[in-house]
Amino acid sequence: MSLTALIVAAGKGQRLGGGVPKQYRMISGKPLLRWAVEPFLQHAVVKDVRVVIGAGQDELAAAALEGIDIGPLIRGGAERADSVRAGLNAIQADAVLIQDAARPFCPAEVIDRLVASLEFHDGAAPVLPVGDTLARASDQLDEAVDRSGLVRVQTPQAFRTEALLKAYASWSGASPTDETTVLRSAGMSVAAVAGDPALDKLTTAADWARAEQWLAGSLVPRAGMGFDVHAFAGEGPIMLGGIAVPHTRGLAGHSDADVVLHAITDALLGAAGLGDIGEHFPPSDARWKGASSDLFLSHAAALVRAGGATIDHIDCTIIAEEPKIGPYRDVMRSRIADMLELGVDQVSIKATTTEGLGFTGRREGIAVQAVASIRTKSRA
Repeated sequence: MSLTALIVAAGKGQRLGGGVPKQYRMISGKPLLRWAVEPFLQHAVVKDVRVVIGAGQDELAAAALEGIDIGPLIRGGAERADSVRAGLNAIQADAVLIQDAARPFCPAEVIDRLVASLEFHDGAAPVLPVGDTLARASDQLDEAVDRSGLVRVQTPQAFRTEALLKAYASWSGASPTDETTVLRSAGMSVAAVAGDPALDKLTTAADWARAEQWLAGSLVPRAGMGFDVHAFAGEGPIMLGGIAVPHTRGLAGHSDADVVLHAITDALLGAAGLGDIGEHFPPSDARWKGASSDLFLSHAAALVRAGGATIDHIDCTIIAEEPKIGPYRDVMRSRIADMLELGVDQVSIKATTTEGLGFTGRREGIAVQAVASIRTKSRA
């Protein structure tokens, strides 16, 4: 049975403020939408992942999903149901998992339970029992509501695609809040499987804070170190930290010889256990002759994030007698932060000399040390 995951991310998400839809806001250093997509990319049963976005969100979605291998983005509609229908019409699969981007942390076990249920049912949804006392209320509490048999319905929800399309064709009510409502109205069976608190929807600032705390406790910190050296050669300027720094001499190298970005790239790859820059961009490959080193750094960051890790901080020390780094430090920090989709406060650039000792002291070249701090899923 072919299975496609459909991530619905077309909402305006304005309740949290900040001027950007919540699905594109950062949480623990990574866009919410990216968190929502990754569990399905990493699941062996899911063969295709598609994302439904709203009008005018193309650039935001492209940035959030950079480096992720998914199908073309799908344009959604004004209501959630319109977006789901657009997604269903754009895919070809026997079954579909429909997930809201605002529920970013989907355990693999929930996907397993949903898919298994489709052998006997037209659809399936994860549910959690209601543990709180329920009552009707306006400005004060009114009569209690019997909670026995009541559950909270979550997403992702799984469906046989043909059954869901048929159910939507016969739907004549207002826009439904989820697809189980549509299926049940058509007289089809929907299985209830065990849900997970990790699937709770992020709606308010308090939800966001709880998610940050949960992530902090579920990820393991790791660090990687990078070191690079380039000799002075030819005419300036020098590429350092993604910017051109005026100098009478340039730096020798196969690419643009940006010694700062090379060191940071190696630090990121090392933190994630992904080898070194030479393995990914060998100097023997003519494709990288004169290449801009921001390609290397962006590639490393995408690999780190594709493995489910979050980049927390970059600390870099430039060792050189010349040129003076101070006047360019803040611009470098800003440029590197942009490349890595981090805040400027997450990037540190320092400079020192060797007091005239060694090759840097003799003004023969520049050396750089970098440390990258990430958090990643436990391998246990």
